[in-house]
Amino acid sequence: MHNHQTPETIGFQKHLSQLRNALLDLHKALVDSERAGYEQSIGPITSATQFLRLLTDDPWFVWLQPLSKLIVSMDEALDAPASVERGCAETLIKSTAALLVATETGTGFPRHYYDALQRDPDVLMAHADAARLFRSKPKPPTPEAPPLQQG
Repeated sequence: MHNHQTPETIGFQKHLSQLRNALLDLHKALVDSERAGYEQSIGPITSATQFLRLLTDDPWFVWLQPLSKLIVSMDEALDAPASVERGCAETLIKSTAALLVATETGTGFPRHYYDALQRDPDVLMAHADAARLFRSKPKPPTPEAPPLQQG
């Protein structure tokens, strides 16, 4: 059975893919920032195995898991391109906007995220890139326009 993708579906798929890449960059910036803080406060991380264990089990890093899970959800959606339709993409985009909220008070992701944004310009830049994408609307692909003539 042939699955035809509409321009709208292709637009949502592309937008979701761009947002996923921006979130990967943000995740990396957050992990790097948290790793630096951990090593300053607690001591060096000596192996990839130790680091992986810390990422999954240690309270210092565990707050990053909602972001990791969101990226995995996007990967799963993008692995089945025919299913990246408006509803699916919009849900994942809304989930991103809801997750990437920083608050000075409280606990969990929003509080840790606030601290990371205050502390690390790389995190702030990565957040700005992601925010630009989750605030904009997916656009259907447009035919390539001829280059403008320079007068």
